[in-house]
Amino acid sequence: MSSNSGTETRTFLDEIRSMEKGWFFDLGHPLLNRMAESFVKAAGIGAIQAVSKEAYFTAVEGAGMDTSGVPDIAANNKKHRFSSLRGENSEKSLEAMVKNTGKEAFQWGMAAGMYSGLTYGLREVRGTHDWKNSAVAGAVTGAALALTSDAASHEQIVQCAMTGAALSTAANLLSGIF
Repeated sequence: MSSNSGTETRTFLDEIRSMEKGWFFDLGHPLLNRMAESFVKAAGIGAIQAVSKEAYFTAVEGAGMDTSGVPDIAANNKKHRFSSLRGENSEKSLEAMVKNTGKEAFQWGMAAGMYSGLTYGLREVRGTHDWKNSAVAGAVTGAALALTSDAASHEQIVQCAMTGAALSTAANLLSGIF
């Protein structure tokens, strides 16, 4: 920090360094800061992923490439793509892309914010951060994410909860190895 005539000048980096743990937000509580920061970061990644996926499928279809050799995952994604992008005009297509990108960004952000908040809260309540916290946070987050789908069934919610618990537990257990 430098001083000019008794006034203090701070740079942007000084401001970032002075924040305790938060990078972007100061909502008055570490839990809220953590959730908001996780939401924003993951939502950005989700938006980039959604636009990239649509660009890929548009390029493949535009080039007339055969997608029969593409794994089933890509074939399933094709069904859930931005189906209304082929609007009557470019304004409709852009509107559809923005809506679908927003939905995907929200899902990514919601999952990250919820998981981050749950693991933080469980750590504070239990006094420890272990695989059990990760399993519970992953299960609740997986179930919530399943509820955002268009046709959420009981089986899908349970499957997503189990998958979320398994993935987050594995990540927690493997974090000590790597």
